[in-house]
Amino acid sequence: MSKHFVPENLPDHIQHYIDGKFVDSIGRETFEVLDPVSNQTYATAASGQTEDVDLAVAAAKHAFKEGPWPKMLPRERSRVLHKIADIVESRDDELAYLESYDSGLPITQAKGQARRAAENFRFFADLIVGQEDNAFKVPGRQINYVNRKPIGVAALITPWNVPFMQESWKLAPALATGNTVVMKPASYTPLSAALWPEIFREAGVPEGVFNLIFGSGGVAGDYLVKHPDVPIVSFTGDSSTGATISTAAAPQFKSLSLELGGKSPAVVFADADIEAALDATVFGVFSLNGERCTAGSRVLVQRDIYDDFVARFAERAKNIVVGLPSDPATEVGSLVHPNHFDKVMSYIEIGKSEGRLLAGGGRPDGFPTGNYVAPTVFADVAPDARIFQEEIFGPVVAITPFNTDEEALELANNTKYGLAAYVWTTNLKRAHNFAHAIESGMVWLNSNNVRDLRTPFGGVKASGLGREGGYRSVDFYTTQQSVQITLNESHSPKFGVEASRETGDA
Repeated sequence: MSKHFVPENLPDHIQHYIDGKFVDSIGRETFEVLDPVSNQTYATAASGQTEDVDLAVAAAKHAFKEGPWPKMLPRERSRVLHKIADIVESRDDELAYLESYDSGLPITQAKGQARRAAENFRFFADLIVGQEDNAFKVPGRQINYVNRKPIGVAALITPWNVPFMQESWKLAPALATGNTVVMKPASYTPLSAALWPEIFREAGVPEGVFNLIFGSGGVAGDYLVKHPDVPIVSFTGDSSTGATISTAAAPQFKSLSLELGGKSPAVVFADADIEAALDATVFGVFSLNGERCTAGSRVLVQRDIYDDFVARFAERAKNIVVGLPSDPATEVGSLVHPNHFDKVMSYIEIGKSEGRLLAGGGRPDGFPTGNYVAPTVFADVAPDARIFQEEIFGPVVAITPFNTDEEALELANNTKYGLAAYVWTTNLKRAHNFAHAIESGMVWLNSNNVRDLRTPFGGVKASGLGREGGYRSVDFYTTQQSVQITLNESHSPKFGVEASRETGDA
């Protein structure tokens, strides 16, 4: 086994970034940050309280009201975003190793996330320059056009899985459209988020436009959502927290985008390309350590091929390379935190009474410590089982048979979630009709999760509210003002004219 890699220049303390300065919490509150391989504390981080959030929001509000950022031409902001992308790309290896160390993500997968983060900034840098809005003419009478404006201070609350890339999904469109930002990353993984301030400073983002607050969701996150000077909130995380945020934001009618949990089905019909379906379904649930909202964690397989498919799936799972996150050979690394490890292990114990255990089921051999879970496969799982219904967010899959298209659709829709779905069949008519009938925000046909940045991202039911991605992000981070111009007489009814003449007041 290779030696656990510790990145160079690892900080022992991580600070907030407010109005262009690195600062501690006013009350000096901190929390510990753990290395997920050893569960040892490697750093402390400033823990934001309400007064720290107040400072960050005030800085962002001042930068929005008085600073140059919202008033800059789209081309000027675009140049800054391209510089951000250049810097991220130039630090690809450093970012990847920090991300891998902080989250337990295998290094080969972490490198891909850093490149995607850069691409997110390039995409929105180009989009805002080429953006066009509607104009409507009533010939000889009126022209109506849409004036799109940034909204103000955007609260961006981000998750701990692939954190740097997910932060870029929100930061790029929020900044591209001229808003200012207060970002609160997940407390489990603050390390890569702490790199943004220097990246933005080097790229020329004005002070106060980007502000960073670390701390708990229950204190810093909750107060940020409720803050009266924050009109827009984007959150990615679990559904229960999303419901709390929705309730907190409602009284102030904030713009809200919630990308929440999932229990996504991967439906494999008997006529599918079985090798391709195996590749995709195994990757879909075990990549990123299974800690992904769009994981195909329920695999539904037609009875004709069920026994063979399940046997081959389980054999693949047994052969997955579990190892140190920094080892290029590793396919599944360490889960992010001991609390999450305990949650996933508790679901595995539940699963042992709900399905037929074919692979995994506990710690992998050779890893007596750390947050390691062996890739785990349960077959013959009933649709009312907890491991079929509830999001586990780890390397655990439930496989269930079906006979007919109708039964497959019923099983696919039989959860409170509706984020993603995957369908494997060579029947084109079935593929499209089945996709349209699935209750999910996104469907991939004969494909694993390949994201096109132009498309809307989000779910239905308990998987979220609203959409981001492409022009949907521009819609979310801007307000659309309708402006009407009269070209001829206004044709206003002349109220009160006759009465004025009768009284001599005309």
